[in-house]
Amino acid sequence: MVTTIIAARLSPSRVGAVINRNVGVMRSGPHYWLILLSGFCEPLLYLLSIGVGVGALVGGLSVDGRTLPYAAFVAPAMLAVSAMNGALAETTINFFFKMKYQKTFEAVLATPVSPIEIAVGELGWAMIRGSVYTGAFLVLMVAFGLTSPLWALAAFPVTMLVGLAFGAAGMAVSTLMRGWQDFDVMNVTQFALFLFSGTFAPVQDYPAAVQVVIQATPLYHAVELVRDLCLGVPGWGSLGHAAYLLALTAAGLAFAAARLRSKLLV
Repeated sequence: MVTTIIAARLSPSRVGAVINRNVGVMRSGPHYWLILLSGFCEPLLYLLSIGVGVGALVGGLSVDGRTLPYAAFVAPAMLAVSAMNGALAETTINFFFKMKYQKTFEAVLATPVSPIEIAVGELGWAMIRGSVYTGAFLVLMVAFGLTSPLWALAAFPVTMLVGLAFGAAGMAVSTLMRGWQDFDVMNVTQFALFLFSGTFAPVQDYPAAVQVVIQATPLYHAVELVRDLCLGVPGWGSLGHAAYLLALTAAGLAFAAARLRSKLLV
């Protein structure tokens, strides 16, 4: 129902105009490319230091009856984190600045573009940015022998879904922020997800109560879905993870559009 309502109100050309505006900003100066590079470097450094460095000490890791090199276990998680970071970077701080201080969206709403088209356009741009990170990261994973080229191609669309889900959630959260200080809470939450979503250790190693909490979080589903594809073992559980992320995307988009409408205009 939510996705039907959203689709009925969208004009591809107006959504494209919102994305094109962000492309124009990117071309306006070299600093944006440095920001893009920094978002790619963080998960890469974690992969090299923990996945490869610590992995040399850990050796093989038993997961669901299979023994994996530790780097092969960590790399898909870093790929999911890369998609998350790329999407959230655009739809939290950048989105909030444009909404509250730069008044970009108020100017956009003076045109025929609607709040839902702004939300979808911003989300589309976040997905494009996240795809740059994940595409480069997948190339490195293939080069390091951590996945095969065919499974890397299969995993790429999944990373785009991860970016959509976190981008929509990030926009929804940003519309609730009162000021920059509120982002401290979001940063702590994001870091907790990063540490405890099956990124560095199997979720089954945690106490049962902690497992339940972890399995309710979005990054857990993103990590498990990406890992299934990168390791070449997708199953029915993968569909459940994908459904979770799709639901998060639709809910986040609808909430962000409603908040934009109430805050900016109508």
